[in-house]
This record gives sequence, structure tokens and C-alpha cells, in this order.
Amino acid sequence: MPSQVYVDQQVCIGCGLCVSILPDMFRLNGDGVSEVHGPGGADREKIQQAIDSCPVNCIAWR
Repeated sequence: MPSQVYVDQQVCIGCGLCVSILPDMFRLNGDGVSEVHGPGGADREKIQQAIDSCPVNCIAWR
């Protein structure tokens, strides 16, 4: 079972949906794209919601 979340920053458009769903896990970096910054203890259902909500499918388990 995958245990880490990855954001493909080359694909991310910086819409911020993932940040609004899980602000303790995702943030927009200086380039305006999402990055994982605090994955510890995040609810897997909320993580999956962020993955499913991404309009460009740049968030995934690995």
C-alpha cells in the first residue's frame, strides 16, 4: 500500500484546492505550485479527496 503523497510540480497549476482541503499537508511554494510539507497524521480519506479534486491530476500516492 502506498504511504507517501507526491505532487508533480511540473504539472501543478497552483489552483490551491489541495491546500483548501488539507492546509496542514499542502502549501503553495514560492513558484505558486503545490508541495507536500507536513504529511504526518493526515487522514487518508482527506488525502484521497485532495487527489481526486485536483483538476490536473498532479497529486498521487507513491
